[in-house]
Amino acid sequence: MLSRLNVKSSNNTRLSLLAMMISSLMLVGCGGSDEGSDNVSPPDSSGNSSGTITPDVGLDSQAAPSENFDLSAWYLGLPIDQNNDGKSDSIYEKELTAGFQYEPYFHTDMGDGGMVFLSYVSGPKTSTNTSYTRSELRSMLRRGDTSIKTQGVNMNNWVFGSAPVSDQLSAGGVDGTLTATLAVNHVTTTGDSSQVGRVIIGQIHANDDEPVRIYYRKLPKNSKGSIYIAHEPRDGYGSEQKYTMIGSQSSSASEPSDGIALNEKFSYRIKTNGDLLTVTIMRDNKPDIVQQVDMINSGYNLGGQYMYFKAGVYNQNNTGNATDYAQATFYYLEHEYGRAK
Repeated sequence: MLSRLNVKSSNNTRLSLLAMMISSLMLVGCGGSDEGSDNVSPPDSSGNSSGTITPDVGLDSQAAPSENFDLSAWYLGLPIDQNNDGKSDSIYEKELTAGFQYEPYFHTDMGDGGMVFLSYVSGPKTSTNTSYTRSELRSMLRRGDTSIKTQGVNMNNWVFGSAPVSDQLSAGGVDGTLTATLAVNHVTTTGDSSQVGRVIIGQIHANDDEPVRIYYRKLPKNSKGSIYIAHEPRDGYGSEQKYTMIGSQSSSASEPSDGIALNEKFSYRIKTNGDLLTVTIMRDNKPDIVQQVDMINSGYNLGGQYMYFKAGVYNQNNTGNATDYAQATFYYLEHEYGRAK
């Protein structure tokens, strides 16, 4: 049996959570695609709209991000290198919640109070194995308790409900839901055609692989962008699968008829239930778009696989001009989990 652990990362009213819960009935959209192709079966449009999640309530434009959002269960990675170790810097929970800001990479928008993430094409990266820069939060269920290690099946991370019971009992949560409301403000316009305009705005990360990444992509010739997701099985458990939710993944895509413009607010929800992954895109006055992925053969239901959420801007262009950038502003951010009993 599971109880619930809620980590709410916005100081908005409880009406925001209620709005999230009044979501429509979700049906399955399935099928995979490579870059430049659509799904065999399209994602579901439910016919109902739950809308964005409290995009305009309770944010103070004069406050630090940690005063508008509960960031006690996150750390922040930024493409800066103040300690000169050759890698991007990490701002852990206690420093992050003490009013941390670092313009232009992470700060409060002086107009609407949103939490801004920016990442240039050029900059320090998290490791030598990483190709792209990021300004990105990483969930930390230990909430500053440094006696708990960052990595591993432990109280800092969570596991899928299909994981062995021993892992569920050791983890900080069982199955997770990440909900965010944001607007993508800028994407890259220079560089290789396969990379221009794409950015990751949310993901689940495992030990070495990524069960889901949400991409926003807008091409320079288009006024609106597309949304697609990628599911990466563990090494040895199959190839990466991509699913188009809005528009097209193609580097030569035409204007998406139902696309999302820069500075347009929308919400996403990533939810797991055992081996079932569900991603939902929510917009005001439009049907929810739902994509489900069966992960039963992806290798994550074996022992030792731990999960954590990431949210922010993970720039997916390393070929553009050094000062070209991706930027997004978040207005709501919440992660919640079940607990093994």
